Formats: sequence, C-alpha cells, structure tokens
Amino acid sequence: MTLLIIFLGFLFGATLQIARLNRYNVISGMATLENLAVAKAIAVAIGVGAILINLEIGFGFASYHVKPFILGGIMIGGLIFGVGMAILGYCPGTLAISLGEGSLDALWGIIGGLIGGLVYTLLLPGINPILGPNLGSISLNSLVGGSSFVFYLLVFVIGGVFIVSSFILNKIEKKKDWNWLYAGVGLAVLNMIVFLTVTTNRIIGASTTYPYLANLLTGNTSNDYFIKIQTPGNWELLFLGGAFVSGIIISLFRKEFKFTLIHDNWKKYKGNSSPKRIAWALVGGFILIFGARMAGGCTSGHVISGGMQLAVSSIVFAVFVFAGLLITGKVFYKMKK
Repeated sequence: MTLLIIFLGFLFGATLQIARLNRYNVISGMATLENLAVAKAIAVAIGVGAILINLEIGFGFASYHVKPFILGGIMIGGLIFGVGMAILGYCPGTLAISLGEGSLDALWGIIGGLIGGLVYTLLLPGINPILGPNLGSISLNSLVGGSSFVFYLLVFVIGGVFIVSSFILNKIEKKKDWNWLYAGVGLAVLNMIVFLTVTTNRIIGASTTYPYLANLLTGNTSNDYFIKIQTPGNWELLFLGGAFVSGIIISLFRKEFKFTLIHDNWKKYKGNSSPKRIAWALVGGFILIFGARMAGGCTSGHVISGGMQLAVSSIVFAVFVFAGLLITGKVFYKMKK
C-alpha cells in the first residue's frame, strides 16, 4: 500500500507538471488575473470528475467522502487560505512538487506551513467555537438522492457547466496552450482511481501533512487533534513524497531543474530581495496551512476532490478561496516594491 500511495503521489505531481500548474509564476499569475491556467484546469477537473466519480459510486466501485459543512471554518478558513495562496504562490500539494524542481521559496513555504500546522494544533481548543456550526455532510447526492434520474441529470448538467466554463475562460485568455485541459482531465481520472474501494478508498489531499509532520517532529502527539489526523496525515505525507520525487525526476528529464528563490513574477512586483521573499514565503506558508486546517482541506482535498462530489462545503470553500486569492492579488501585488 505504501508504494501505491507514493506512486499515486508521483502521478499527481506529474499531472500538475504537464501544465506547470505547480509553479509560483502560474499560481501568483492567477491571483493577478494574468494567468488563468489554474482556474481552467480546476474547472475541467471538477466537471469531468463529477461525472466519472458519481457514476463510479453509483455502480458501487467507490463511496462518498464529503467533508462536513462547518460554516465558520469553511468561510473564514477559505478566505485565509486564499490570502496565503496569493502571497506564497503555491498550494499545499504544489509546494512539494516545486521543491523537487529546485524552488527554494517552496522550502520556506513548507517550513512556514509546518509552523502553521503546529500553531493551529495548539490553538484549536480555543478557536474551536468560531469554526462552527457543523451543518453536516451536504452534497447533491444527499439533497436529491443518488439513485434518481434527476440526480444523474443534474450531475451531467453541472459537470457540463464546469467544463464549458473552462473553455470560456480559455477563450477570454486567448491562449493556444492546451496543457491545462490535459492536466484537468488527468486530475479527474487520478481522483477516480484514488476513490476506488480496491485502491485507497479516500480522497486526494495534502494539507493534513503539515500539522501531522509538525506534531510528529516536535513530539506533540498526545493531543486529540494529532490522534484524529494521524491516519490521513501519514497517507498524505507518503503521497506528497511521491509528488516531490516527481518534481525531481521530471524536471531533470526536461532539463529544467534549477535552484531558484526569486521567480520572475515576484521580481516583477516585489523586487529582487532574498530576505524579503523568504519572509513572505514563511508568512504565506503559515497562513495557507492555518486556513486549510480551519476549513478541513485545501485545493486538492476540498476544491477538487470535494467539488467532484458536488459537496456544498467544498463549493463554498472554493468561492471564499478565490475571493481571498483575488483580493490579496489585487492589493499585495500592486504594492510598491
């Protein structure tokens, strides 16, 4: 099972590397609306994935793993996550891939994320009241009924809307590169494989790795939160290990491996200061993981895997993430160097 999880993580990393969706310039470009590849890939992944996974579950090959709609955590955590994603220029999963490619700012983001995961664990008993109320695991399936004709009709319609929206965004962007499409379909198929009862019977995820590893490294393992996340945290650590290996191997194969701290988009808006980039990467990583843990997931586990299940919590989370991402992009990247 360990080797299977690492291999799936490798495929995850390779899929994102096809369209370079893991890179700082691409994700920060989404925050400033200069690069829509991330939004297009996510939209097509959710659209194709919604159809594939709901059919897969309907035939009895998999089951739902819908995250609960914890109102405060989803909304506040989503906003915070979007802020961190804009500043850092990475998601919890893409940090591992980009580090494998030699991006040193991703390393500082990981360190910030580990600190964020540890601090969240320590503060959780005090902030727990603001995370609620818990409205339960709500999805199209629970609202309509998974065995009805209406349900599957809506699945195909909603999936189609997401797919069409990705092509509309591509038309707006006026780019002829179709790698985002291949990556989006690839993510949908990969999620379908991960969901299977005979493989791992769970969703793809990344952000639980950070509090899990941080608590493990500091010996803070007797708390209720660590006990709760121990199993998914270990799974995601192995998964991201595979993604990291993908980053190394594919970048070497492409002859693109290079140690880089300051990427072009950062230099364009924030200058060439190494200490400044390190400081903001630490801050961004901290914020990113703290927000992810408040919401109970991140881009891969909530927005994509949850979106494919047409989970209300995940769709609301995505709205707040993109709100935080775009607002921060508008403010942070327009500030003077």
